[in-house]
Amino acid sequence: MSDMSEVREALRGQPEPYRWEGVDELVYKEHDTTFRGVTRRVLFGAGDGQGVEVRYFEVAPGGWSTLEHHEHTHQVIVMRGSGAALVQDRVIPLAQHDLVFVPAWAWHQFRATGDEPLGFQCIVPLDRDRPVLPDADQFATLSADPEVAAFIRR
Repeated sequence: MSDMSEVREALRGQPEPYRWEGVDELVYKEHDTTFRGVTRRVLFGAGDGQGVEVRYFEVAPGGWSTLEHHEHTHQVIVMRGSGAALVQDRVIPLAQHDLVFVPAWAWHQFRATGDEPLGFQCIVPLDRDRPVLPDADQFATLSADPEVAAFIRR
């Protein structure tokens, strides 16, 4: 960057925690009702030239993301709150600063378990496939494990 004005344009400050200047809060998923209390913000995307999208999600206390899988991977960094995640066939606890890798085609779902939102950054490829929801047989297979059955929501 050649001058200070370009540096200022590159900065997306935080007027309040977990809110960035020029970054809109978006609907988690349009035309989908398989989640509760989730918002998303795109921190870096196609216009930033890296081939990835860096998103910030917040799951409200008691909320959950969609139970899904797909070909692309996720790299998740927990920034606030506490919760748990299903990754493939394991339920793992989540706390601030934890790192979670979601492999390709792994079933996954995130839930907030504390009194504050579970906030996390999620890094995915720009060119990615659409999520696939479990059919009745896949849901039954996942639910065969009592810990997983107690965790997942639809």
